This record gives sequence, C-alpha cells and structure tokens, in this order.
Amino acid sequence: MRESSLYSIGHGNKEIEAFIQELKTFHIEYLVDVRSKPYSKWNPQFNQPTLDLELKNHGITYIYLGEFMGGLPEDKTCYIDGKVVYDLIKEKNFFKEGLERLITANSRNIKLAIMCSETKPQECHRSKLIGQELLKKGISLNHIVSKNMVISQETVINELTKGLGMIDLFGKEKKFTSRKKYE
Repeated sequence: MRESSLYSIGHGNKEIEAFIQELKTFHIEYLVDVRSKPYSKWNPQFNQPTLDLELKNHGITYIYLGEFMGGLPEDKTCYIDGKVVYDLIKEKNFFKEGLERLITANSRNIKLAIMCSETKPQECHRSKLIGQELLKKGISLNHIVSKNMVISQETVINELTKGLGMIDLFGKEKKFTSRKKYE
C-alpha cells in the first residue's frame, strides 16, 4: 500500500472557519463534495454556493461529484427495502467513473478531500463505500477527524467491524448499507 494523497472530511455542524483550518492543516488543494444533495438545512454555511466561495477565498478548489459518488443515488436499483446497498452502487458505471477520478488524482499526488455531512467517517458512505473501494485499489483514504488528526481507512473499518475485519467466521464478506431507510 503506497501513501495516499486522498482524504475525507465530514462537515457536521462545524463553523466554516474551523472546517477550512482542518483542510489547510493537511494542505488540501481540492474539496470534492460527495453529498447527493449539496445543501444543508441545518448548516447553511455548507450549502454549495456559500461553500464554493469560502473555499475559493482560501485557495481551495470546490468540485461537486455527488451525481457520481453520492450516498443516496437517484438510481432506485441501488435500494433494497428502502436502504441504500453499497454493493449495488459500486457496480454502477456512474460510481466507477467517480472512483476513477479519485484514483487518477491520487496517482498525480493531488491533495484532495472528499466531503459529506457526517462528521464521523464510521457513519458515512465515505468509508463504507468509497474508502473500501479505494482500499481494494491499494489506496487508503485518510479520514480527517480534527485539525491535527487523521485516521486510516483500515482503522475506521476495524472500528466498524469491532476488530473482526470484513470477512465473517463463514468466509462471507460483510455488506454495508445506509443506516436509515429512504422511501
């Protein structure tokens, strides 16, 4: 596994200044928004136009890839009983195209962070879907958890699986879905 230039971050209810400081700590040049809908009812400082302008003022380029990598795709074949099934998304061409863009950025050593709303990577498709697919390509996503701290994709999955890994006792790979149902 080679060193990764790819990061992830969740905005949660952070102040925009603190969020940007976290990005700057890790010398992020590009913020890739992977929210399906690039708006926040509760944190308007992270609505697409506002966020884009704030980032631009700090020399960070905003890119929206929610249509390729969002955790709530419009493609209804990615849902079973109202839950998003990440194993279905990862087989879709739109997702593969978005993933390829991240792989290319990493190969060029571009400092890039993917962003969603959930603060904890353990609760977000950033780790359960995107991070896992990158790991299969030999790229470990660095999850920003505070101004001076990142945790690796492997650590996040270890926490999610309580140290048991992705393979269960019967040799079956664990499957991740969304936490909530969406109808």
